[in-house]
Amino acid sequence: MKTRVVIVGGGTAGWLTAGIIAARHCADSTSSEQTEVVLVESPEVKNLGVGEGTWPTMRDTLRQIGISERMFLSCCDASFKQASKFVGWSQGKNEHYYHPFTAPVGYGGISAAEHWLATAQEVDFESWVCAQGAVCKETLAPKLPQMPEYAFHLNYGYHLNAGKFVTMLQHHCVEKLSVKYIQGHVQHVLPADNGDIKAIELADGEQITGELFIDCSGFAAILIAKHYQIPITSKQHILFNDTALALQVDHATDEVPIASCTVASAQESGWIWDIALQNRRGIGHVFSSDFTSAEQAEQALLKYVQNDPYLAAQEISPRTIKFTPGHRETFWHHNCVAIGVSAGFVEPLEATALVLIEKSAEWISEQLPRERSAMTVLAKRFNTLTRQRWQEIIDFLKLHYVLTQRQDSEYWREHQQLDSIPDSLQEALTLWRSQAPGLYESNQRFELFSSASKQYVLYGMDLKSEQKHPASFAQKEASLIKRLRNETVHTTEKLLSVLPTNRQFLRRVMEGQGQKK
Repeated sequence: MKTRVVIVGGGTAGWLTAGIIAARHCADSTSSEQTEVVLVESPEVKNLGVGEGTWPTMRDTLRQIGISERMFLSCCDASFKQASKFVGWSQGKNEHYYHPFTAPVGYGGISAAEHWLATAQEVDFESWVCAQGAVCKETLAPKLPQMPEYAFHLNYGYHLNAGKFVTMLQHHCVEKLSVKYIQGHVQHVLPADNGDIKAIELADGEQITGELFIDCSGFAAILIAKHYQIPITSKQHILFNDTALALQVDHATDEVPIASCTVASAQESGWIWDIALQNRRGIGHVFSSDFTSAEQAEQALLKYVQNDPYLAAQEISPRTIKFTPGHRETFWHHNCVAIGVSAGFVEPLEATALVLIEKSAEWISEQLPRERSAMTVLAKRFNTLTRQRWQEIIDFLKLHYVLTQRQDSEYWREHQQLDSIPDSLQEALTLWRSQAPGLYESNQRFELFSSASKQYVLYGMDLKSEQKHPASFAQKEASLIKRLRNETVHTTEKLLSVLPTNRQFLRRVMEGQGQKK
Protein backbone atom coordinates (compact mmCIF):
# COMPACT_ATOMS: atom_id res chain seq x y z
CA MET A 1 0.00 0.00 0.00
CA LYS A 2 1.29 3.46 -0.90
CA THR A 3 1.07 6.24 1.68
CA ARG A 4 1.41 9.86 0.72
CA VAL A 5 2.51 12.27 3.45
CA VAL A 6 1.82 15.89 2.51
CA ILE A 7 3.77 18.52 4.43
CA VAL A 8 2.36 22.04 4.18
CA GLY A 9 5.08 24.62 4.78
CA GLY A 10 8.83 24.58 4.42
CA GLY A 11 11.19 26.26 6.85
CA THR A 12 13.12 24.28 9.41
CA ALA A 13 10.04 22.42 10.63
CA GLY A 14 8.90 21.32 7.19
CA TRP A 15 12.25 20.24 5.80
CA LEU A 16 13.44 18.54 8.99
CA THR A 17 10.17 16.61 9.14
CA ALA A 18 10.44 15.68 5.47
CA GLY A 19 14.02 14.50 5.90
CA ILE A 20 13.34 12.42 8.99
CA ILE A 21 10.33 10.66 7.45
CA ALA A 22 11.84 10.23 3.99
CA ALA A 23 15.15 8.85 5.28
CA ARG A 24 13.25 6.04 6.99
CA HIS A 25 10.45 5.34 4.52
CA CYS A 26 11.53 6.48 1.06
CA ALA A 27 15.00 4.96 0.78
CA ASP A 28 13.76 1.62 -0.59
CA SER A 29 11.74 2.34 -3.73
CA THR A 30 11.02 -1.39 -4.24
CA SER A 31 9.13 -1.77 -0.95
CA SER A 32 5.51 -2.86 -1.24
CA GLU A 33 4.65 -0.37 1.54
CA GLN A 34 6.06 2.57 -0.38
CA THR A 35 5.76 6.05 1.13
CA GLU A 36 5.79 9.29 -0.81
CA VAL A 37 6.67 12.55 0.94
CA VAL A 38 5.43 15.74 -0.70
CA LEU A 39 6.33 19.19 0.63
CA VAL A 40 4.24 22.16 -0.46
CA GLU A 41 5.64 25.62 0.21
CA SER A 42 4.31 29.03 -0.65
CA PRO A 43 6.89 31.22 -2.42
CA GLU A 44 5.33 34.21 -0.62
CA VAL A 45 6.27 33.05 2.89
CA LYS A 46 9.65 33.91 4.39
CA ASN A 47 11.43 31.66 6.85
CA LEU A 48 11.07 32.86 10.45
CA GLY A 49 14.87 32.82 10.73
CA VAL A 50 15.08 32.15 14.45
CA GLY A 51 15.79 28.87 16.18
CA GLU A 52 19.54 28.92 15.56
CA GLY A 53 20.52 26.81 18.57
CA THR A 54 20.22 23.02 18.75
CA TRP A 55 20.56 20.21 21.26
CA PRO A 56 22.98 17.28 20.81
CA THR A 57 20.03 15.39 19.29
CA MET A 58 20.74 17.25 16.05
CA ARG A 59 23.93 15.21 15.57
CA ASP A 60 21.90 12.00 15.40
CA THR A 61 19.28 13.63 13.18
CA LEU A 62 21.86 14.81 10.64
CA ARG A 63 23.60 11.43 10.66
CA GLN A 64 20.33 9.52 10.22
CA ILE A 65 19.21 11.58 7.25
CA GLY A 66 22.64 11.22 5.64
CA ILE A 67 24.27 14.65 5.98
CA SER A 68 27.98 14.78 6.76
CA GLU A 69 29.07 17.03 9.60
CA ARG A 70 31.70 18.69 7.44
CA MET A 71 29.07 19.65 4.85
CA PHE A 72 26.72 20.89 7.56
CA LEU A 73 29.38 23.04 9.23
CA SER A 74 30.45 24.45 5.85
CA CYS A 75 27.00 25.10 4.38
CA CYS A 76 25.34 26.57 7.47
CA ASP A 77 28.07 28.81 8.95
CA ALA A 78 27.65 26.49 11.92
CA SER A 79 29.64 26.36 15.15
CA PHE A 80 29.54 24.23 18.28
CA LYS A 81 27.15 24.73 21.19
CA GLN A 82 28.22 23.02 24.38
CA ALA A 83 26.06 24.79 26.96
CA SER A 84 23.79 27.68 27.80
CA LYS A 85 25.31 30.43 29.91
CA PHE A 86 22.93 32.41 32.12
CA VAL A 87 24.10 35.89 33.12
CA GLY A 88 22.40 37.91 35.85
CA TRP A 89 19.46 35.58 36.39
CA SER A 90 19.99 34.95 40.08
CA GLN A 91 21.15 38.30 41.49
CA GLY A 92 21.12 40.69 38.55
CA LYS A 93 24.78 41.53 39.24
CA ASN A 94 26.45 40.00 36.18
CA GLU A 95 26.94 36.66 37.96
CA HIS A 96 26.63 33.60 35.75
CA TYR A 97 26.29 29.83 35.61
CA TYR A 98 26.41 27.19 32.88
CA HIS A 99 23.92 24.52 31.88
CA PRO A 100 26.25 22.17 29.93
CA PHE A 101 25.31 19.28 27.65
CA THR A 102 27.72 16.89 29.40
CA ALA A 103 26.18 15.09 32.38
CA PRO A 104 27.68 15.33 35.89
CA VAL A 105 30.47 12.88 36.68
CA GLY A 106 29.15 9.46 37.65
CA TYR A 107 25.65 10.29 36.40
CA GLY A 108 23.44 7.23 36.31
CA GLY A 109 25.45 5.44 38.99
CA ILE A 110 25.99 7.94 41.76
CA SER A 111 24.51 11.33 42.72
CA ALA A 112 27.41 13.76 42.55
CA ALA A 113 24.93 16.51 43.42
CA GLU A 114 24.28 15.04 46.87
CA HIS A 115 28.01 14.89 47.54
CA TRP A 116 28.53 18.45 46.30
CA LEU A 117 25.77 19.65 48.59
CA ALA A 118 27.60 18.03 51.52
CA THR A 119 30.79 19.99 50.77
CA ALA A 120 31.53 23.59 51.70
CA GLN A 121 30.51 24.40 48.09
CA GLU A 122 33.56 26.59 47.53
CA VAL A 123 33.47 25.48 43.87
CA ASP A 124 30.28 25.99 41.85
CA PHE A 125 28.30 22.84 41.08
CA GLU A 126 28.98 22.72 37.35
CA SER A 127 32.76 23.07 37.78
CA TRP A 128 32.72 20.42 40.53
CA VAL A 129 31.06 17.76 38.35
CA CYS A 130 32.03 18.63 34.76
CA ALA A 131 34.80 20.14 32.60
CA GLN A 132 32.50 21.80 30.08
CA GLY A 133 32.09 25.19 31.74
CA ALA A 134 35.86 25.67 31.85
CA VAL A 135 36.08 24.70 28.16
CA CYS A 136 33.29 27.15 27.28
CA LYS A 137 35.04 29.93 29.17
CA GLU A 138 38.06 29.51 26.88
CA THR A 139 35.86 29.21 23.72
CA LEU A 140 37.30 25.78 22.95
CA ALA A 141 35.89 23.11 20.62
CA PRO A 142 34.33 19.95 22.13
CA LYS A 143 36.76 17.63 20.33
CA LEU A 144 40.00 17.35 18.36
CA PRO A 145 39.99 17.89 14.56
CA GLN A 146 41.30 14.38 13.83
CA MET A 147 38.30 12.72 15.50
CA PRO A 148 35.55 11.19 13.36
CA GLU A 149 32.49 13.24 12.44
CA TYR A 150 29.95 13.50 15.25
CA ALA A 151 32.38 12.00 17.82
CA PHE A 152 33.32 14.10 20.85
CA HIS A 153 35.19 14.56 24.10
CA LEU A 154 32.33 16.70 25.43
CA ASN A 155 28.69 16.42 24.35
CA TYR A 156 27.60 19.17 21.95
CA GLY A 157 24.95 20.61 19.68
CA TYR A 158 25.25 23.49 17.21
CA HIS A 159 24.65 27.12 16.45
CA LEU A 160 23.54 27.52 12.83
CA ASN A 161 22.33 29.94 10.20
CA ALA A 162 18.63 29.05 10.01
CA GLY A 163 18.19 30.26 6.42
CA LYS A 164 21.18 28.32 5.12
CA PHE A 165 20.12 25.27 7.14
CA VAL A 166 16.75 25.26 5.37
CA THR A 167 18.45 25.56 1.96
CA MET A 168 20.79 22.65 2.73
CA LEU A 169 17.93 20.47 3.99
CA GLN A 170 15.82 21.27 0.93
CA HIS A 171 18.54 20.26 -1.52
CA HIS A 172 19.34 17.09 0.43
CA CYS A 173 15.69 16.02 0.78
CA VAL A 174 14.91 16.56 -2.90
CA GLU A 175 18.14 15.23 -4.38
CA LYS A 176 18.96 12.37 -1.99
CA LEU A 177 15.72 11.37 -0.27
CA SER A 178 13.20 11.65 -3.16
CA VAL A 179 11.01 14.26 -1.46
CA LYS A 180 8.70 15.85 -4.01
CA TYR A 181 8.80 19.66 -3.77
CA ILE A 182 5.90 21.81 -4.96
CA GLN A 183 5.83 25.57 -4.77
CA GLY A 184 2.36 27.00 -4.46
CA HIS A 185 -0.01 28.87 -2.18
CA VAL A 186 -2.68 26.76 -0.46
CA GLN A 187 -6.00 28.29 -1.49
CA HIS A 188 -8.47 25.73 -0.14
CA VAL A 189 -8.56 22.67 2.09
CA LEU A 190 -10.90 20.00 0.70
CA PRO A 191 -12.56 17.83 3.37
CA ALA A 192 -13.49 14.17 3.12
CA ASP A 193 -16.88 12.86 4.28
CA ASN A 194 -15.40 11.61 7.57
CA GLY A 195 -13.91 15.00 8.48
CA ASP A 196 -10.38 14.17 7.31
CA ILE A 197 -8.53 16.32 4.82
CA LYS A 198 -8.95 14.79 1.37
CA ALA A 199 -6.73 17.25 -0.48
CA ILE A 200 -5.33 20.74 -0.53
CA GLU A 201 -5.97 22.97 -3.52
CA LEU A 202 -3.32 25.44 -4.66
CA ALA A 203 -3.89 28.88 -6.16
CA ASP A 204 -3.30 27.48 -9.68
CA GLY A 205 -6.04 24.88 -9.17
CA GLU A 206 -3.79 21.87 -8.58
CA GLN A 207 -5.16 19.46 -5.99
CA ILE A 208 -2.80 17.37 -3.85
CA THR A 209 -4.32 14.38 -2.13
CA GLY A 210 -2.77 12.48 0.76
CA GLU A 211 -3.33 10.09 3.64
CA LEU A 212 -1.52 12.18 6.28
CA PHE A 213 -1.17 15.98 6.26
CA ILE A 214 1.48 17.67 8.40
CA ASP A 215 1.02 21.36 9.15
CA CYS A 216 4.41 23.11 9.23
CA SER A 217 3.04 26.45 8.07
CA GLY A 218 4.24 28.38 11.13
CA PHE A 219 2.13 31.10 12.69
CA ALA A 220 -0.33 30.85 9.78
CA ALA A 221 -1.25 27.29 10.90
CA ILE A 222 -3.20 26.81 7.67
CA LEU A 223 -4.50 23.32 8.45
CA ILE A 224 -4.66 22.99 12.23
CA ALA A 225 -5.99 26.48 12.97
CA LYS A 226 -7.59 27.94 9.84
CA HIS A 227 -9.22 24.71 8.70
CA TYR A 228 -9.79 22.77 11.92
CA GLN A 229 -10.08 25.78 14.24
CA ILE A 230 -7.92 24.21 16.96
CA PRO A 231 -7.12 27.09 19.35
CA ILE A 232 -3.94 27.96 21.20
CA THR A 233 -3.84 27.34 24.94
CA SER A 234 -2.11 30.45 26.22
CA LYS A 235 0.62 30.10 28.83
CA GLN A 236 1.28 33.82 29.18
CA HIS A 237 0.21 33.75 32.82
CA ILE A 238 3.24 31.48 33.40
CA LEU A 239 5.77 32.64 30.79
CA PHE A 240 5.23 36.39 30.40
CA ASN A 241 7.40 37.08 27.33
CA ASP A 242 5.44 37.72 24.13
CA THR A 243 7.73 39.78 21.88
CA ALA A 244 11.22 39.39 20.45
CA LEU A 245 13.55 41.81 18.66
CA ALA A 246 16.06 39.91 16.50
CA LEU A 247 19.36 41.07 14.98
CA GLN A 248 22.25 39.63 12.98
CA VAL A 249 25.57 41.35 13.70
CA ASP A 250 28.90 40.57 12.01
CA HIS A 251 32.05 39.74 13.95
CA ALA A 252 34.43 42.71 14.22
CA THR A 253 37.21 40.65 12.57
CA ASP A 254 37.88 37.11 11.35
CA GLU A 255 39.95 36.45 14.47
CA VAL A 256 37.54 37.21 17.32
CA PRO A 257 36.60 34.22 19.52
CA ILE A 258 33.56 32.12 18.65
CA ALA A 259 31.64 31.35 21.83
CA SER A 260 31.00 27.71 22.76
CA CYS A 261 27.64 28.41 24.37
CA THR A 262 24.43 30.32 23.92
CA VAL A 263 24.51 33.33 26.24
CA ALA A 264 21.24 34.42 27.90
CA SER A 265 21.70 37.76 29.68
CA ALA A 266 18.87 38.82 31.99
CA GLN A 267 17.43 42.30 31.49
CA GLU A 268 14.95 44.40 33.45
CA SER A 269 11.89 42.90 31.72
CA GLY A 270 13.23 39.96 29.73
CA TRP A 271 16.55 38.64 28.48
CA ILE A 272 18.95 38.89 25.54
CA TRP A 273 20.09 35.84 23.58
CA ASP A 274 23.50 35.72 21.92
CA ILE A 275 24.40 32.96 19.45
CA ALA A 276 27.83 32.91 17.78
CA LEU A 277 28.24 31.52 14.26
CA GLN A 278 31.39 31.45 12.14
CA ASN A 279 30.84 34.85 10.54
CA ARG A 280 28.30 36.63 12.73
CA ARG A 281 26.22 36.51 15.87
CA GLY A 282 22.46 36.22 16.19
CA ILE A 283 21.37 38.52 19.02
CA GLY A 284 17.86 39.27 20.22
CA HIS A 285 15.87 40.64 23.11
CA VAL A 286 12.81 38.66 24.21
CA PHE A 287 10.56 40.53 26.62
CA SER A 288 7.06 41.00 27.99
CA SER A 289 5.05 43.85 26.48
CA ASP A 290 3.12 44.04 29.77
CA PHE A 291 6.24 45.21 31.60
CA THR A 292 8.20 47.29 29.08
CA SER A 293 7.80 49.03 25.72
CA ALA A 294 9.33 47.98 22.42
CA GLU A 295 11.34 51.24 22.43
CA GLN A 296 12.85 50.49 25.85
CA ALA A 297 13.61 46.91 24.83
CA GLU A 298 15.32 48.11 21.64
CA GLN A 299 17.46 50.55 23.62
CA ALA A 300 18.60 47.72 25.91
CA LEU A 301 19.44 45.61 22.86
CA LEU A 302 21.39 48.42 21.18
CA LYS A 303 23.33 49.06 24.39
CA TYR A 304 24.24 45.37 24.60
CA VAL A 305 25.56 45.36 21.01
CA GLN A 306 27.40 48.68 21.25
CA ASN A 307 29.22 47.63 24.42
CA ASP A 308 30.69 44.50 22.81
CA PRO A 309 34.11 45.11 21.20
CA TYR A 310 33.94 41.80 19.32
CA LEU A 311 31.01 43.04 17.19
CA ALA A 312 31.33 45.14 14.04
CA ALA A 313 29.99 48.68 14.19
CA GLN A 314 27.01 48.88 11.84
CA GLU A 315 23.52 50.27 11.50
CA ILE A 316 21.08 48.11 13.39
CA SER A 317 17.41 47.57 12.62
CA PRO A 318 15.91 44.70 14.60
CA ARG A 319 13.07 42.57 13.30
CA THR A 320 10.03 42.31 15.58
CA ILE A 321 8.39 38.96 16.28
CA LYS A 322 5.17 38.94 18.31
CA PHE A 323 3.76 35.69 19.68
CA THR A 324 1.33 34.22 22.16
CA PRO A 325 3.29 31.84 24.39
CA GLY A 326 1.44 28.54 24.37
CA HIS A 327 0.46 25.50 22.34
CA ARG A 328 -2.51 23.94 20.53
CA GLU A 329 -5.19 22.23 22.56
CA THR A 330 -4.78 19.29 20.18
CA PHE A 331 -1.83 18.57 17.90
CA TRP A 332 -3.09 15.63 15.81
CA HIS A 333 -6.69 16.04 14.66
CA HIS A 334 -8.25 13.64 12.13
CA ASN A 335 -5.45 13.05 9.58
CA CYS A 336 -3.68 16.34 10.28
CA VAL A 337 -0.79 16.83 12.71
CA ALA A 338 0.92 20.13 13.55
CA ILE A 339 4.71 20.35 13.99
CA GLY A 340 6.81 23.41 14.76
CA VAL A 341 5.40 26.89 15.28
CA SER A 342 1.97 25.79 14.03
CA ALA A 343 1.83 23.49 17.08
CA GLY A 344 3.00 26.10 19.57
CA PHE A 345 5.62 28.68 20.39
CA VAL A 346 7.37 29.95 23.51
CA GLU A 347 10.46 32.06 24.11
CA PRO A 348 13.72 30.49 22.84
CA LEU A 349 15.17 29.90 26.31
CA GLU A 350 16.95 26.49 26.31
CA ALA A 351 16.42 26.13 22.52
CA THR A 352 13.40 23.81 22.70
CA ALA A 353 11.94 24.66 19.27
CA LEU A 354 14.14 22.47 17.06
CA VAL A 355 14.31 19.52 19.45
CA LEU A 356 10.51 19.38 19.63
CA ILE A 357 10.39 19.29 15.82
CA GLU A 358 12.93 16.46 15.80
CA LYS A 359 11.13 14.44 18.47
CA SER A 360 7.69 14.91 16.89
CA ALA A 361 8.91 13.96 13.41
CA GLU A 362 10.80 10.93 14.75
CA TRP A 363 7.70 9.68 16.56
CA ILE A 364 5.53 10.04 13.46
CA SER A 365 8.19 8.40 11.29
CA GLU A 366 8.48 5.47 13.70
CA GLN A 367 4.70 5.06 14.06
CA LEU A 368 3.59 6.05 10.55
CA PRO A 369 0.04 4.67 10.28
CA ARG A 370 -0.59 1.96 7.70
CA GLU A 371 -4.39 1.99 8.07
CA ARG A 372 -6.84 4.83 8.78
CA SER A 373 -8.20 2.96 11.82
CA ALA A 374 -4.71 2.90 13.35
CA MET A 375 -4.36 6.66 12.90
CA THR A 376 -7.03 7.38 15.51
CA VAL A 377 -5.14 5.38 18.12
CA LEU A 378 -1.81 6.92 17.17
CA ALA A 379 -3.23 10.44 17.20
CA LYS A 380 -4.50 9.94 20.75
CA ARG A 381 -1.11 8.70 21.93
CA PHE A 382 0.77 11.45 20.11
CA ASN A 383 -1.47 14.10 21.68
CA THR A 384 -0.90 12.70 25.16
CA LEU A 385 2.86 12.56 24.70
CA THR A 386 3.09 16.02 23.13
CA ARG A 387 1.01 17.64 25.87
CA GLN A 388 3.35 16.09 28.43
CA ARG A 389 6.33 17.47 26.54
CA TRP A 390 4.86 20.96 26.39
CA GLN A 391 4.11 20.86 30.11
CA GLU A 392 7.68 19.74 30.75
CA ILE A 393 9.04 22.58 28.61
CA ILE A 394 6.88 25.19 30.32
CA ASP A 395 7.83 23.95 33.80
CA PHE A 396 11.55 23.86 32.95
CA LEU A 397 11.58 27.34 31.42
CA LYS A 398 9.65 28.73 34.36
CA LEU A 399 12.19 27.12 36.71
CA HIS A 400 14.79 29.63 35.47
CA TYR A 401 12.59 32.48 36.70
CA VAL A 402 11.09 31.30 39.99
CA LEU A 403 14.43 30.82 41.74
CA THR A 404 15.63 34.36 41.08
CA GLN A 405 16.46 36.60 44.01
CA ARG A 406 16.06 39.72 41.88
CA GLN A 407 13.75 42.39 43.28
CA ASP A 408 14.79 45.22 40.95
CA SER A 409 11.71 45.21 38.72
CA GLU A 410 8.06 44.19 38.72
CA TYR A 411 8.82 41.65 35.97
CA TRP A 412 11.14 39.58 38.18
CA ARG A 413 8.99 40.00 41.29
CA GLU A 414 5.90 38.77 39.45
CA HIS A 415 7.72 35.66 38.25
CA GLN A 416 8.14 34.64 41.89
CA GLN A 417 4.42 34.83 42.70
CA LEU A 418 2.84 31.44 43.38
CA ASP A 419 -0.15 32.07 41.11
CA SER A 420 2.25 32.17 38.11
CA ILE A 421 3.93 28.85 38.98
CA PRO A 422 2.26 25.63 37.73
CA ASP A 423 1.23 23.16 40.45
CA SER A 424 3.49 20.53 38.87
CA LEU A 425 6.52 22.81 39.27
CA GLN A 426 5.58 23.80 42.80
CA GLU A 427 5.40 20.12 43.69
CA ALA A 428 8.79 19.44 42.11
CA LEU A 429 10.38 22.35 43.97
CA THR A 430 9.08 20.96 47.25
CA LEU A 431 10.89 17.73 46.45
CA TRP A 432 14.09 19.41 45.24
CA ARG A 433 14.39 21.52 48.36
CA SER A 434 14.57 18.25 50.25
CA GLN A 435 16.81 16.29 47.90
CA ALA A 436 18.64 16.62 44.61
CA PRO A 437 16.79 15.68 41.40
CA GLY A 438 17.39 12.01 40.66
CA LEU A 439 16.92 9.40 37.97
CA TYR A 440 13.94 7.70 39.53
CA GLU A 441 11.69 10.64 40.39
CA SER A 442 10.14 10.63 36.90
CA ASN A 443 8.27 7.82 35.17
CA GLN A 444 8.35 9.53 31.78
CA ARG A 445 10.20 7.40 29.27
CA PHE A 446 10.53 10.23 26.76
CA GLU A 447 11.24 13.18 29.04
CA LEU A 448 13.15 16.05 27.43
CA PHE A 449 14.99 17.38 30.45
CA SER A 450 16.96 14.92 32.53
CA SER A 451 17.57 15.24 36.26
CA ALA A 452 21.09 16.36 35.29
CA SER A 453 19.68 19.43 33.51
CA LYS A 454 17.52 20.23 36.51
CA GLN A 455 20.54 19.98 38.81
CA TYR A 456 22.56 22.41 36.70
CA VAL A 457 19.79 25.03 36.77
CA LEU A 458 18.80 24.55 40.42
CA TYR A 459 22.30 24.82 41.79
CA GLY A 460 23.36 27.43 39.24
CA MET A 461 20.50 29.52 40.64
CA ASP A 462 21.65 28.82 44.22
CA LEU A 463 18.78 26.62 45.38
CA LYS A 464 19.55 25.34 48.86
CA SER A 465 18.63 21.66 48.92
CA GLU A 466 18.83 19.98 52.30
CA GLN A 467 22.34 18.67 52.80
CA LYS A 468 23.26 15.18 53.86
CA HIS A 469 25.90 14.95 56.55
CA PRO A 470 29.14 13.57 55.03
CA ALA A 471 29.13 10.79 57.62
CA SER A 472 25.85 9.44 56.20
CA PHE A 473 27.49 8.41 52.93
CA ALA A 474 28.73 4.84 52.66
CA GLN A 475 32.51 4.59 52.70
CA LYS A 476 32.51 2.90 49.29
CA GLU A 477 30.43 5.68 47.75
CA ALA A 478 32.51 8.42 49.37
CA SER A 479 35.66 6.81 48.02
CA LEU A 480 34.14 6.57 44.53
CA ILE A 481 33.07 10.21 44.43
CA LYS A 482 36.54 11.28 45.55
CA ARG A 483 38.04 9.35 42.63
CA LEU A 484 35.49 10.77 40.20
CA ARG A 485 36.12 14.27 41.47
CA ASN A 486 39.85 13.82 40.90
CA GLU A 487 39.11 12.56 37.39
CA THR A 488 37.05 15.70 36.69
CA VAL A 489 39.92 17.93 37.76
CA HIS A 490 42.37 15.92 35.62
CA THR A 491 40.02 15.87 32.61
CA THR A 492 39.49 19.62 32.85
CA GLU A 493 43.22 20.30 32.92
CA LYS A 494 43.88 17.94 30.01
CA LEU A 495 41.12 19.29 27.78
CA LEU A 496 42.16 22.87 28.40
CA SER A 497 45.65 21.96 27.24
CA VAL A 498 44.81 19.99 24.07
CA LEU A 499 41.54 21.27 22.60
CA PRO A 500 41.70 23.87 19.81
CA THR A 501 39.54 26.96 19.90
CA ASN A 502 36.29 26.85 17.98
CA ARG A 503 37.74 29.17 15.37
CA GLN A 504 40.85 27.02 14.92
CA PHE A 505 38.76 23.87 14.59
CA LEU A 506 36.29 25.37 12.13
CA ARG A 507 39.05 26.93 10.05
CA ARG A 508 40.59 23.49 9.61
CA VAL A 509 37.23 22.09 8.52
CA MET A 510 36.77 24.90 6.00
CA GLU A 511 40.25 24.11 4.65
CA GLY A 512 39.29 20.45 4.20
CA GLN A 513 41.40 19.09 7.05
CA GLY A 514 40.41 16.70 9.85
CA GLN A 515 36.91 15.32 10.51
CA LYS A 516 37.13 11.73 9.30
CA LYS A 517 33.82 10.16 8.29
